[in-house]
Amino acid sequence: MPSGTRQAIHIPANAALLLIDIQRAFGSEYWDYWSAPGGQRNNPEAEQTAARLLGHWRAEGRPVFHVKHDSTSARSLLRPGVSTNEIVSVVAPTGGEPLYHKQVNSAFIGTSLERDLRARGIDAIVIAGLTTDHCVSTSARMAGNLGFKTFVVSDATATFDRVAQDGQCYSAELMHDTALASLHGEFATVARADSILPG
Repeated sequence: MPSGTRQAIHIPANAALLLIDIQRAFGSEYWDYWSAPGGQRNNPEAEQTAARLLGHWRAEGRPVFHVKHDSTSARSLLRPGVSTNEIVSVVAPTGGEPLYHKQVNSAFIGTSLERDLRARGIDAIVIAGLTTDHCVSTSARMAGNLGFKTFVVSDATATFDRVAQDGQCYSAELMHDTALASLHGEFATVARADSILPG
């Protein structure tokens, strides 16, 4: 396919948008907290791209589900009661959209998300959120294993540099790309927002 060609992806009409952990703690001002010394996050536009998806889902009256991580660590930026735990304003829940609180990587563990999706007859989900290789990947893998038709929006997610057990640093972009490559075709369909949103 020629570079720049937009290939539309068919998303089932009842597909829910699942926004995972788009919280202030993962914003640019906290890069050094999550990454290797001197490291950074990739895709600084992830939150805005997720907001575009959210705007479309709301305009179409399609189902939206929000997830946030409530860490049990007293030192975490994601612990309840601190401002960094809050969902970023551009994708904050509104109008009764469900919000699930989790304490592990998967959005399906310790929440009623699976039950609620099935109760509404939803068998497909579109995932955006943070971070690509942790909670997005874990949730997408579990969604696929549970039988949901799963889509991950590559440019509406992001991650950080990671340091391996031998001390080697892997860039955020590499971690992002390999996490998505591992998901695509096995657990989910990975696609860019422009292939999902109307032109």
